[in-house]
Amino acid sequence: MFSQRAFSENDLHWLDRLLARDPFVTLLTTGDDGLPEITPMPVLYRRQAQDITLLGHWARPNPQAQRHGTAKVLVAGPHGYVSASWYPDKNRAARVPTWNYATAELRGQLQPFDDTDALAELVCALSNQFEASVGQSWRFEPERDDHRRQLRGIIGFRFTVEQVQLKLKLSQNHPEANQQSVIENLQQLATPASHELAHWMRQRREQAAISD
Repeated sequence: MFSQRAFSENDLHWLDRLLARDPFVTLLTTGDDGLPEITPMPVLYRRQAQDITLLGHWARPNPQAQRHGTAKVLVAGPHGYVSASWYPDKNRAARVPTWNYATAELRGQLQPFDDTDALAELVCALSNQFEASVGQSWRFEPERDDHRRQLRGIIGFRFTVEQVQLKLKLSQNHPEANQQSVIENLQQLATPASHELAHWMRQRREQAAISD
């Protein structure tokens, strides 16, 4: 992922936030024909200090379920259009429109597994986490034969992260007045996505101020 120095971020707190916000990621591998294989999927995110693991599963017929070794995961964050008209110095500095966003690219090692007990543990953890996120209580019951039979249709994976590339393109390359104006204009739009982007911009500025 191309990233200018101004937008590169090393604080893994932002990766925590990205995956808490949206654990639906894109997993990329290389197929036998040399072309990319892409699967969007929900994952469980686990981090202890610098040790990061993602857990998930494919449908068994998915060709990607046969892959192991080096892979990438793309994590999406808030994003939105920024009008050049919002910059106080738009005329003097000949500003142009842009797109602000936060994202991450993870590189690491992919390890598939199809052990029944390990799959049951994974599905239990996934259902517990995501049922709670919608206020419901359905759960996978590994002691039930009809539930365990469903595991035949999936292959699990563990993705051990070796490299994290975080990119927060949130106007930090602009003067303070421009940043504040973009935040204010985003907040005035009638879209939750714009409000979220403004919130991330504000928090990034507050963190930078503390670091300074």
